[in-house]
Amino acid sequence: MTFRRAAPIARSLRIAPVALLLLGATALAQAAGSPPRVGESPAHAAPSSAKAAQLAAQATPSPAQLIEQGTRLEHGESVPRDLAAAHDLYCKAARSDSPDAFLRLGWMYANGRGVERDDSIASTLFRRAADAGSAVGARLSEAIRGSEDRLPECLTKAAQVAQADRGPTPTVSDPAQFRAPRGGIEQQALVAAVVRMAREFRLDPRLVFALIRVESGFDPMARSVKNAQGLMQLIPETAERFAVRNVFDPLENLRGGMSYLRWLLSYFEGDVVLTLAAYNAGEGAVNRHGGVPPYPETLAYVQRIRAFYPFDQHAFDPKVARNGPPRILPARIPGPRTEAPFTIAKAG
Repeated sequence: MTFRRAAPIARSLRIAPVALLLLGATALAQAAGSPPRVGESPAHAAPSSAKAAQLAAQATPSPAQLIEQGTRLEHGESVPRDLAAAHDLYCKAARSDSPDAFLRLGWMYANGRGVERDDSIASTLFRRAADAGSAVGARLSEAIRGSEDRLPECLTKAAQVAQADRGPTPTVSDPAQFRAPRGGIEQQALVAAVVRMAREFRLDPRLVFALIRVESGFDPMARSVKNAQGLMQLIPETAERFAVRNVFDPLENLRGGMSYLRWLLSYFEGDVVLTLAAYNAGEGAVNRHGGVPPYPETLAYVQRIRAFYPFDQHAFDPKVARNGPPRILPARIPGPRTEAPFTIAKAG
């Protein structure tokens, strides 16, 4: 990590450039706690009611978990580097007044890492970190002075909506997380197919990639103990429901899985958490429980995907599931909901 203006700032403060660099590195090293690593296998034993409640609380990632995943994405640690996604995760954590999130966002704006460099935003974020108790934030706010108080747009609006094709194309570059499917489709061809089909089904490609990563690890021949099969782990009943004849054909499996995902988003009015819970346990189970079922597998499943896709709300077409069975939508938690920076655009 570099601090582009280390020398000029150091001269103005009468400190060595390396000291300023270490100051920033110290800021980024002060993470809040030690959250569990994303992707760790949950225990499958039946939990106590207290454990189930704990898992339910974890279905939405904590600020520390969001920061951990954002750090991985910012630096490309075991995942493809994605500064835009890291910025989104830091923003979500900052909405909980996390001083570490303010520091990391400020560092991005101070250095123009994935965003346009902006001293005013950087300084304001460092002051927010200082107000939340960060001594490093206080020192950095003195080192970088902006002309006005200004926060990034992600902290001034509850939801942002942008065209999907303005963002980076999702990639799958870690060989440990990808096995090329049989039948000749190679890695980049599969990535392109997922992006193209996701937009055809009016889905955020990042949600589809997160789901495939957790469901099958990008293995088109994956089969679970419950006989869920293929990239998007379709059980026989779901495959038949969406006219999938060969679940091990990657493109056919993707089409069936995205059809179901699109239907669930319509049925649950764009609620990402309920949609993911239903993809794992079925919409009937979500209705019976009036929310995410207290199944250990489902709770852990929702938590794992949310670590990669932290948005609460997704655009949906109400007509897709208009003939579905009556649904029970639980009362939503008060406060702003984070909408994915993605909007439905006609497939062209």
